[in-house]
Amino acid sequence: MIAGVDDAGRGPVIGPLVIAAVLFDEKNIEKLKAMRVKDSKTLSPKRRETLCRFIKETALAHAIAELPPARIDEAVQSKRPLFKLNRLEAETMAGVIAKLKPDIAYVDASDIDAERFGNWIRERLLLKTRVISEQKADVKYPVVAAASIVAKVRRDEIISELHKKYGFFGSGYPADPRTITFLERWVREHGELPEFARKSWETAQRIKKQITKR
Repeated sequence: MIAGVDDAGRGPVIGPLVIAAVLFDEKNIEKLKAMRVKDSKTLSPKRRETLCRFIKETALAHAIAELPPARIDEAVQSKRPLFKLNRLEAETMAGVIAKLKPDIAYVDASDIDAERFGNWIRERLLLKTRVISEQKADVKYPVVAAASIVAKVRRDEIISELHKKYGFFGSGYPADPRTITFLERWVREHGELPEFARKSWETAQRIKKQITKR
């Protein structure tokens, strides 16, 4: 049994970080290759949704974990290194791996030191799962690409729900002018950043400081 694990939404200033794991019998990995499953960032939204349905139907199981902005802020602002974002993400990945109980888990490392990231995951696992942690694993391994697609589709669903509830704010990334305009307007109207924004992000702190000083 082989699992792939990846995240979606690590960089945005708005919305959660989503982590997904998918479990496949080794012989079914070829089906992912046949469907041209690849890193979610290279696919159109429509193609991701189509592949996501295929992946969920073909996989033995899948698991998703969502880290809300408040939890991310807690990790980023912590003075204890064990609770920084990379460590939190490794612990969360260990949790989704534990649910699937694979023999091998291929992980897209979020830390600059892929081996260290893998060790953080192993520390949290009570299973004898072999963890292979590599950077750009979503490009190298179709099973990790499959996990990246499931994670990205789920995050897109959450962002769509937030748009419906609070109004359109673009992608939620700091480089998106629509996101910046939305946050600036929100702070002017409410005097505070929205609960669905990552307050620890430099972009969010700058906007709040600039608006509240006026």
